[in-house]
Amino acid sequence: MANIKELSPDSSPQAAFGANLRRLREERGWKQEELGRRMGYSGTHISAVETDRKMPTLRLARSADQAFGIEQSPDTFERQWREIQHGTLLEGFGEFVRHEGRAAEIRLYEVGVMPGLLQTPEYAEALTARAVERGAITPEQGTERIALVEERQAALNRKPPPLMCVALDESCLRRPVGSTATMDGQLSRLVEFAAQPHTILQVVPFTIGDRRPLSLPVTILTLPDRALMSYAESAQRGHLERDNKFVLPTLAAYHQLQAAAPSQDQSVAMVEKLRKGTP
Repeated sequence: MANIKELSPDSSPQAAFGANLRRLREERGWKQEELGRRMGYSGTHISAVETDRKMPTLRLARSADQAFGIEQSPDTFERQWREIQHGTLLEGFGEFVRHEGRAAEIRLYEVGVMPGLLQTPEYAEALTARAVERGAITPEQGTERIALVEERQAALNRKPPPLMCVALDESCLRRPVGSTATMDGQLSRLVEFAAQPHTILQVVPFTIGDRRPLSLPVTILTLPDRALMSYAESAQRGHLERDNKFVLPTLAAYHQLQAAAPSQDQSVAMVEKLRKGTP
């Protein structure tokens, strides 16, 4: 009998992914080559993923879901992949993205960097390239990160679209990312966003000072059944909150932020000045 490597699913999310892939394959009596053929990969590649020698990708996860016919299951390989990408450092992000894709209302506040939902491809690529250069992520993870940004933005094109309220700290506009052309394109994207009938854009200026009620980025979702949840991030952690006891004070703080910030017309004027290089 061939020497089959023992797996430890609890050792990491990647190992759990590989163990699950092997389990479902063996339940169907398929060899690695057979599963690879069904998924569009070599048997060697499947073996490397099963034994945690190669990171799964979003494409592979979706191919596995199709091969096993579990696309509509709550426990898909795509869900596991998202947990690998975001669950270890940014707890709750994978689940948050799924809810974001069906939310009736999205309210977000961002500091320092443009939020993913509004990033242009060039801006997202510039951010990702720097992360790869620093060794924070691998090139493959960078590719998947950009694909996730595109996927999240595509989900906003549903009918009817969600109401989107975006409050950006002034630092998001003034922090240069990529080339001058990249920033010009990104600022133009903000103006286009503000012109849509289901969006509200406000820039929170530095002059608001200690009157700013929120200090960390936060997103508040209103789901189709009117349930609320919030997602907040620090540098290394994320937290998905569903308890209204904690979500409602965050929502109140967001409304206070909107009240203190300039109007959308004033905010768009600020963006246009920056585009033209006016202080």
